[in-house]
Amino acid sequence: MNSDKEILKVAMPKGRIYKQALKLFREAGIPIPGDFDDTRKLIIEQPEAKMEFIMAKPVDVPTFVEYGVADIGIVGKDVLMEEDKDVYELLDLGIAKCRMSVIGLPDWKPTIQPRVATKYPSVASAYFREQGQQVEVIKLNGSIELAPLIGLADRIVDMVETGQTLRENGLIEMETIFGITSRLIANRVSYRMKNDSIQSLCDRLQETIATKG
Repeated sequence: MNSDKEILKVAMPKGRIYKQALKLFREAGIPIPGDFDDTRKLIIEQPEAKMEFIMAKPVDVPTFVEYGVADIGIVGKDVLMEEDKDVYELLDLGIAKCRMSVIGLPDWKPTIQPRVATKYPSVASAYFREQGQQVEVIKLNGSIELAPLIGLADRIVDMVETGQTLRENGLIEMETIFGITSRLIANRVSYRMKNDSIQSLCDRLQETIATKG
């Protein structure tokens, strides 16, 4: 039986990143069974890989890693920027590519009391501060595209992948704030205590990423 010190606990985000991350792990030679793809389990042990996967909401991954319930995790750069957790960012995995953008209606004009709606209030506030613009930031949890359509806000800050949702709702990208990919992060204590296992995983993933170009 493997000791807890030998097992790497991995916080894995549910949703769009999940399948791309599994594919990358498999390409790196890490034995991930096919039935992982559609499982509803929240904790999945994989003794052959000496790993335990903790299925989490993407926004919770850095918290799990910061507090050490997971040794490492996979998370989008958007979440890292918004949450600002005390973790090591080890590797850009180059998956789940998209961008953080300022979005609005084509006829948008500056207003006296500009309001911006977003799931990312810290990112949005920092960006507009850097631009020298004073805005009221309104936090929403879903359907951000609605905000300019119903007059709640004149612009939004959100992730854009293909832009299809924006086009279907008559919105346009006005500015790109930063590009987003998924990152491998580590708990600071785990990185010291389980350095061999974590570094070995990093090396295998990095080699695979480099091979893919």
